[in-house]
Amino acid sequence: MFDLSDRAKEYQDKLLAFMDEHIYPAEAVYAAQMAESGDAHFHPPVIEELKTEAKKRGLWNLFHPHPAWGPGLTNLEYAPLAEIMGRSAHLAPEATNCNAPDTGNMEVLTLFGTEEHKEKWLKPLLDGEIASAFAMTEPAVASSDASNIQLRMVADGDDYVLNGRKWWTSNALHPHCKVLIVMGKTDPDGPAFRQQSMMVVPLDTPGVTILRGLPVFGYQDREGHAEVLFENVRVPRTALLAGEGDGFMISQARLGPGRIHHCMRSIGMAERALDLMIDRAQSRTTFGAPVADRANIQDWIAEARIEIDMARLLTLKAAHLMDTVGNKQARTEIAAIKVAAPEVALKVVDRAIQVHGGAGVSDDFPLASMYAHLRTLRLADGPDEVHKRTIARRELRRRETERGER
Repeated sequence: MFDLSDRAKEYQDKLLAFMDEHIYPAEAVYAAQMAESGDAHFHPPVIEELKTEAKKRGLWNLFHPHPAWGPGLTNLEYAPLAEIMGRSAHLAPEATNCNAPDTGNMEVLTLFGTEEHKEKWLKPLLDGEIASAFAMTEPAVASSDASNIQLRMVADGDDYVLNGRKWWTSNALHPHCKVLIVMGKTDPDGPAFRQQSMMVVPLDTPGVTILRGLPVFGYQDREGHAEVLFENVRVPRTALLAGEGDGFMISQARLGPGRIHHCMRSIGMAERALDLMIDRAQSRTTFGAPVADRANIQDWIAEARIEIDMARLLTLKAAHLMDTVGNKQARTEIAAIKVAAPEVALKVVDRAIQVHGGAGVSDDFPLASMYAHLRTLRLADGPDEVHKRTIARRELRRRETERGER
């Protein structure tokens, strides 16, 4: 069922070669350029060099399902490519213009943007000339229930006026970030899932203030996770995406494919962590024998192989269902992978850290950074508990239906 198409195999081979010939060798260059800059949000020149090479090789916008903007791969065809990129998650996705949150924003602008939005924002995003951010989560409310969102979008003549505060607005500190997609309330008294709308807001609009970049376990990510204040931010009515009250609908269209991308990248990280664990265990000796000969280490390696493969198969199943029956019908599987993939990857990375000893929690290896960022995925795009609730409620309804109950 999950055999790769010939087209997907071709892209997979090209991407693997790009990783070996350019991405992995660039990791040390990237680290040196970042260290030399002294700026956590510096955009190192090596990124632009990699983007140029990726374009030359036809490895550009691989995520985009519409043939006009990319190769038009299905979710199932793209999933293994996202996994490969996850092996170097701080370089490969941006090098191929497949990095979040730009991918989700590009899909939103493709599906719901006006011709003006597409010309002004989508085209330069697709060309990799600018970056974007997605402003949904808020510090003052439990944003796992998106109906809690409080940022107000009040109609005023030909404009909307925005007031509120967002945080975890990823990419907003990227030097190339030019535009935000913002979710807020246009009708606080309407039905629960028709109160919210989404709008396109240029980052330099008066009243938009970036207050700070939020660290992740002490790491200041290069793209930044910003807390953003909106004070009497005035945008034209043409900033509206789709229509008033369509915010929830847009968010569901955006987050489904994004979860496939996140989960497959997580699996790629887990695969690299497993390789590092094996290499370390085979190269180190304790008490007269290689670490790899220890029974508990062999258990960890075997369990990692089993768990990674299970998570991958579940993710590929979700991708297949999204392609064949649609995101709505694949909702259980999408929720399941969002719980399973980061959980498995965290377990593998944690054990790889243990095998590396003190080196594992240093910056000499990528494991500590992997762990910090994988841990955030148990919160990003909805915490585990929300996804488990979705699965449980659908399972309960399934049994009620099977028993003939209403």
